[in-house]
Amino acid sequence: MLTVPQVMARLQLGRSAVYDLLRTRQLASIALGRARRIPTRALTDFIHTRPEQETAV
Repeated sequence: MLTVPQVMARLQLGRSAVYDLLRTRQLASIALGRARRIPTRALTDFIHTRPEQETAV
């Protein structure tokens, strides 16, 4: 399970961009109390499907 700052570092995105991905459900997460955690598998899947989505546009 990754924290938002860890995902920010791995994707080289800002906090708002990561929360936008979570809000739009492009990146899966779970809530633990008030905290958000991103399963490592969800981040891996997001990274692998991203090039497919961009070439489809």
